[in-house]
Amino acid sequence: MAGESVSNSPYDVVIIGGGPAGLTAGMYAARANLRTLAIAGDSTVSQVTVTDLIENYPGISEGINGFDLAERFKAQAVQFGLETASGDVTEGTGKRWGDKDGWEIAAGEMRFGALAVIIATGANWRRLGVPGEERFIGKGVSFCATCDGPFYKNREVAVVGGGDTAIQEALYLTRFAKKVTVIHRRDRLRATAILRKRAFASEKIAFAWDSVVESIDGLDLVQEVRLKDIKTGALSKLSVNGIFVFVGLTPNTAPFRELVRVDAGGYITTDAHMQTSVPGIFACGDCIAKRLRQVVTACGDGATAAFSAQLYVEELKGEAY
Repeated sequence: MAGESVSNSPYDVVIIGGGPAGLTAGMYAARANLRTLAIAGDSTVSQVTVTDLIENYPGISEGINGFDLAERFKAQAVQFGLETASGDVTEGTGKRWGDKDGWEIAAGEMRFGALAVIIATGANWRRLGVPGEERFIGKGVSFCATCDGPFYKNREVAVVGGGDTAIQEALYLTRFAKKVTVIHRRDRLRATAILRKRAFASEKIAFAWDSVVESIDGLDLVQEVRLKDIKTGALSKLSVNGIFVFVGLTPNTAPFRELVRVDAGGYITTDAHMQTSVPGIFACGDCIAKRLRQVVTACGDGATAAFSAQLYVEELKGEAY
């Protein structure tokens, strides 16, 4: 683990985030002989680490557990000289380092200097915002089937959502639960064709179409969810022991929204080179505004951000080729 930065010796690049985008950026930056630090959040978890199976990452045809893939990323990056630290970054402020403009990054009691910064903080699952959701988190409400699926062996559960993640996690839950009901606000799934095919073929998966969750109810643990049909307004109850929520993402960009430009959803806006609205600050992965959020696109973003940061630092040092 890296220590507190010496005031007259900032890192060339500080990366905020420890997921696929951040670790790929770290590998590329360290391999380019830049002194590089990656700070992984204490209170946030990269979405890849709680993904049971990744089967669309190029070159790994047999599929791989997300946590294992992330560990491979980290080991490879560290091999090239990436330094790591753990902490929740709360602020980034401009600071002069000798004759060069740079940044000071605050993470708890730690302060790190940087000539360039790469934000790769990812995103977290969006909440439903219905009665009972917060109360039953850890008591039947979950955002991670890989983490909590084994607790529901031979029980009935619900999955909220209709995208790739929701259906992939519903399929995973069939390993344990005797029945999985997918609750979706539309009458068709948004997930890719292969996942739809698998879900429709599963005898354990049922569907509550055109439905939204009105409340999550129970005593000490979840016992049922109250549903509303958005076409008819009819209310119904579904008896379940657990509910898994996969209804989109919220970017982990709160500490940076006054620093760099973000869109209406809070995602950081960048150009094709991963440059933000502020020179010397780059961003990549799930925290940026883009169309597709996958491990492979996060890695591409990270590589681009690292190369752009390399060019920026070399220019700043007067070492540009």
